Amino acid sequence: MTSNFADSVIPNTALSVSGLTDYICLLLEQDQHLRQVWVTGEVSSANHHRSGLFFTLQDPDGIAGIKCVAWNNQLAKLAQIPIPGEQLIVLGSIRVYPQRGEYQLSVWQALPAGVGLQALRYQQLRNRLLAEGLFDAERKRPLPLHPQTIAVVTSPTAAAWGDIQKTLKQRYPGLHILFSPATVQGEQAPESIVKAIERVERDGRAEVLILSRGGGAVEELACFDDERVVRSIANCSIPVITGIGHQRDESLVDLAADACGHTPTAAAEMVVPELSELYTQHRQRVVALHEAMHDVWETAENQLQTLRNRLRRLRLDRQVQQEAQKLAWQRQQLVQVTMGRSQQARQHLELLRQKLASLDPKAVLQRGYAVVRQENGAIARSASELAVGQELLIQLGQGEVKVKVMEIKD
Repeated sequence: MTSNFADSVIPNTALSVSGLTDYICLLLEQDQHLRQVWVTGEVSSANHHRSGLFFTLQDPDGIAGIKCVAWNNQLAKLAQIPIPGEQLIVLGSIRVYPQRGEYQLSVWQALPAGVGLQALRYQQLRNRLLAEGLFDAERKRPLPLHPQTIAVVTSPTAAAWGDIQKTLKQRYPGLHILFSPATVQGEQAPESIVKAIERVERDGRAEVLILSRGGGAVEELACFDDERVVRSIANCSIPVITGIGHQRDESLVDLAADACGHTPTAAAEMVVPELSELYTQHRQRVVALHEAMHDVWETAENQLQTLRNRLRRLRLDRQVQQEAQKLAWQRQQLVQVTMGRSQQARQHLELLRQKLASLDPKAVLQRGYAVVRQENGAIARSASELAVGQELLIQLGQGEVKVKVMEIKD
């Protein structure tokens, strides 16, 4: 009875445990998606074994978890060693172990997730740009000593823009400030900053450029670590100084710039000197120069008195007196000759002035003549050069008038 029941219920195709396991292994290990898969989760446990590091990766809510292993030959290649409580992104493949009827993730790489991943990407980009030489000191250009035109790239609504204007006007009145607005936060910020820098370069007037923002959270400052912005700063045709108010380590644009201020105000202070300080330094140099000249005069006077005493002792004072009289006579002659030639020169100069006055175009205009100029400033010399309706500028002896051609006669 039992044998008949078993024959009727259990088919001839029933699998053995190893057969079922082999089938599951075939499904999992040969699946293209599972042969190289990225998985993110939190490390809930980790144990070192002589063959490798075994750990469990689970969802933050603890609903699901998967066992993982990083073999010893892979551990040194991991960017982040799994530690309980850390968020990771791991790359690996699914492997089935028939003896235990289990599957696990064989890990090839482990990266920090969240902020840790951003830090890793920052470091990798920094190392790559550093290897290219974008941060080399030899690339740094000196800032101009007294720039007259300064470009500023920042947000028009940022407090940094107001701080920079105030600082520049207080320290160096009369500066020409070119403002090139840009978005300095969010996904659109890198492209916006690059375009703002390109506008300054195309304009061609600025002697130095300030890239600024008034601080913010790490994620808000991400645009200043963007490779596009860093390369734009490094390749800018004029010196660049950054003034980004942040508390963390230097951003990549700080490293690529020619100079770096920790705040917008500090950057503005580095760009131009303070005129009041320059004036004080000038007065100090004037005083020092006067003191030096006084010292030189005293030294020369002492040396002269010493020579006079020596002359008296040598009884050469009479010869010196004779030479002095001779020099006085020669000086008188020289003065007379010079005054005569000076008088002749003044007369000649007056003659030339009168000739020049006779050739002065303004004098001709005072006599009733006029100069006709076209819109481009060229003097009209022939009616054939003009056209009906063309506007002309007539320069008279007193003032100018603007006219329009109504009729042309050859």
